Parts: sequence; C-alpha cells; structure tokens
Amino acid sequence: MNLNDCYNFEDFRKLAKKKLPAPIFHYIDGGADDEVTLNRNTNAFNECDLVPNILNSVGKPDLSITVFGTKINMPLFLSPTAMQSLYHPDGDKASARAAEKYGTIYSMSTMASFSIEEVSNISNGPKIFQLYIHKDQSITDDLIDRCKDANFNGMCITVDTIVAGNRERDHRTGFTTPPKFNLESLISFAMRPKWVFNYFTNKKFELANLKNKTDKGTNIAKSVMEYINEQYDPAMNWKDAEYCIKKWNGPMALKGVMSVEDAKKAIDIGCTSIMISNHGGRQLDGSRSPFDQVKAIRDAVGDKIEIILDGGIRRGTHVLKSLAAGATACSFGKAFLFSLGAGGQQGVEKLLKNMREEIRRNMILMGCKKISELDSSKLIYRK
Repeated sequence: MNLNDCYNFEDFRKLAKKKLPAPIFHYIDGGADDEVTLNRNTNAFNECDLVPNILNSVGKPDLSITVFGTKINMPLFLSPTAMQSLYHPDGDKASARAAEKYGTIYSMSTMASFSIEEVSNISNGPKIFQLYIHKDQSITDDLIDRCKDANFNGMCITVDTIVAGNRERDHRTGFTTPPKFNLESLISFAMRPKWVFNYFTNKKFELANLKNKTDKGTNIAKSVMEYINEQYDPAMNWKDAEYCIKKWNGPMALKGVMSVEDAKKAIDIGCTSIMISNHGGRQLDGSRSPFDQVKAIRDAVGDKIEIILDGGIRRGTHVLKSLAAGATACSFGKAFLFSLGAGGQQGVEKLLKNMREEIRRNMILMGCKKISELDSSKLIYRK
C-alpha cells in the first residue's frame, strides 16, 4: 500500500499505522476514557441528510471563503496539532507547505516541533497560532509577541485543556515527549526501522516554541498528560482570555467552545471566531460532538461571529453538512496527521487534494454555485 492507494480517511489511517510505532500511532488515533465522544464526533453527521437542488447550471463552483480575515480556497483547513515531527521528520514544515499549495490555513500548536520563526520563513501561506495559556505568563506573552513579529494571520486560544483528559491508550503504550525507548516500547519501535532511522538522523526532537523557557518535553521526557498538568494554568478564566485578545489585537478564536452561553461570552470579550471543538474527543468523554452543537450556536449568535467546526471531519459531505448547519468553515486534525505519517508533505497534499475534489464534486451535486448557498434549507435532520 502507498499514497496512490489512499482515497479516504481509513486508507491514510491504515498506511500511517503501517509506518508509525504503536505509541505514536495511538497518540493520534485515541481519545479519552471509553472513546465514546471520539466516535460520536463522526457518527453525528449520519443523523441528517443533504437535500440537493437540480438544474442550477452550477458549472465550476466557488469554494472560497473568508475566515480569520483571510480568503482561503476551500472551507477546510488544518487544525493545530502538537509534535508533528513524531509523525514525519519534516513535521510542521511539511504541513505548512501543503496548506500553502492548496491555498488554505496551516495552524501551529504551542507544542509544535518547529518554531514560529522557522515555519514563517518557509511558508508565505495563511497561518494561525494555537495558544495555550501557561502558568508562567511570560511564556504566553512571548508567544503572542513572536506571532506578531512573524505576521501570523490569527490566533486561537485552546480553552478545553486546562487539565489533561484520561487518554488510556497513552498510559498503555507509554507515550512520552520526547519518546522514551525502554524494554516495553522497544519492540514496537524496532518493527519500524525507517521511523527510528529518521528520528535519530534528523533534527533533534524538541518543543521548539518553548525550549528557551522550559526543558520539560524537550530534554526531560514527559507524558503529554504530565506536561499539560504541570505547565498549563487550570485557573484560566475569561479575564485571561480577554487579556490575550487585547494583547494580540487581531483575528482571534476561542477553541473548545461547546455551549451557546460560552459562544455569547466569546463575542462579549472581543473574539472574532469560535472553534466548536471537544479536542477530538480527547478530553471530556461523554460530551456532545461539535456537529451536535453547531446549529444551536448559530441560531443563538446569528452572524456576530465566525464559527469553525473542528472535529470528526472525514468526508467532503461532512464539510457541506457543517456549513449548511451554520459553520463558517471546518478544520481537521486527525485526518491530516495520518496523511502526514503516511507520506509527509506529499501525504498532506494528497489528502487536501482528495478533500477539495470531494467538496467540489458534492457542491455540483447539491446544485450550489458558492458556499453561501449551503444553508439550513439544504439539510434535514432525521427524527
């Protein structure tokens, strides 16, 4: 199996599983507790149906939208995801270049493998930065200032990770950052010699945006759960978010909004966007899926704020359903990480090409010439 055989999410997942050591693969693949919410994120799309219109002379539909003050070529972009060099040596650089090629947004995690400056130097495409608020405010301030200097287009504050979710797969596999090679994990790593060779012959693994502030996660091996619980501020509140919004003074989203009440508060403190997200089902198991919530939130806030649906996206039809339900755009993480693990930049490009073609084809089948024509009349919920 190779990239040419990858037509959908499951194909990329299967190829990534073949190439990545078990602790790395399951870090992407897993969720919290019983993984009910992880599975619900995608299954929720099956509870409604698209309603097409015919004979609309669609021709070539316009897939472009504007989000974070930036026009992008399709209503789908890469979610911020941590430690991408664990999946491929080129990590964030590969993802940023692929996103630029397809005219969409690359999102950088605070816990990226390459720095704000390194990625900014190799990509002129639109970029946003995902900010975790640390206990040490100087870290937060430093990240905002560096993103300003690097001309990032926007930021999002992740608000659903004040403590780490119970990711039992990571407990079982012993996943840490950087990876620990012990008797328990050696067999899995040894069965992937190409990954091991790349790990030891390429740039040393590090949390590049944080290495000058803390050794944890770079020179001191930590589980992701330990890192989150030690470094992030569990007392984070609305005033902290408002402080960051004012300091950034540009397009800003809260990532992890799931309720109507919080969406309204996000507007009140000056957010331009919200990302409806449950962190890929990796935090509070048993919570609602983003798609479950998007219609209620859009009905409540009207056009006062951009809504990005983040979670469960596998198909172009999932994007169309999200937009019809009220989303401005969608983002996805798990799918593109599997494509990165499967084939680096070429893998991410193949995924984005597949998704763009699915969205384009299904727009024609829906009889829609532009994204704004995807409204509530195009969607019926099953009883």
